[in-house]
Amino acid sequence: MFERFTDRARRVVVLAQEEARMLSHNYIGTEHILLGLIHEGEGVAAKALESLDISLEAVRAQVEDIIGQGQQAPSGHIPFTPRAKKVLELSLREALQLGHNYIGTEHILLGLIREGEGVAAQVLVKLGADLNRVRQQVIQLVQGFQGKEAETSGAPQESAPQGSTVLDQFGRNLTQAAREGKLDPVIGRETQIERVMQVLSRRTKNNPVLIGEPGVGKTTVVEGLAQDIIRGDVPETLKDKQIYTLDLGALVAGSRYRGDFE
Repeated sequence: MFERFTDRARRVVVLAQEEARMLSHNYIGTEHILLGLIHEGEGVAAKALESLDISLEAVRAQVEDIIGQGQQAPSGHIPFTPRAKKVLELSLREALQLGHNYIGTEHILLGLIREGEGVAAQVLVKLGADLNRVRQQVIQLVQGFQGKEAETSGAPQESAPQGSTVLDQFGRNLTQAAREGKLDPVIGRETQIERVMQVLSRRTKNNPVLIGEPGVGKTTVVEGLAQDIIRGDVPETLKDKQIYTLDLGALVAGSRYRGDFE
């Protein structure tokens, strides 16, 4: 399955599939992930939702009210919807923001909240939950569990894979690759690289976005910037900075869910 997912997070994905079958839906959407989080029952996400009086039965009823039941239970493979895939991607971002080197049920729930537009978010709102409050509740529970772990020196609340830094596990350090001469020379991209530098050097609105079809050279521009950093051909604000490229494939551990996630 997903190698950085805790056992409970993996269980949530399996339960989401079961919920989809139960409702005769031929896809796994955000609503099924929400049902899986509650159905799992023991993780941080389930505890947070329970504390807000959000029950499995109430969520199921809302899902049926919004979508209804399908005609026939699907057999075999059930794909994730684009929104559900987005939630899984966002769960990685939430883990990174919290400095965690694993994906737990709490990160999946935070991903659902950040996505904010799927059926799961609609259901939570219909049940009277304020999404910001749900998020705060999750963060509080996570901090509480971490405090207990520090006091008792026990195992994590959700068994997490161990390793080095989070970014090193989930991504590739392009600056280090440039330093080691592992990147190809970049030719003819000076204008785009300079523009990226300008945007990154702003005090506000400093998030450049490179848009284009696969193969047009978006990654090349970033690799060129990494090489310029190593050579020192960048503004003072960018000197000694490091560039990481997130590798979502690093989450995947070669199961039947691999194609679903990608």
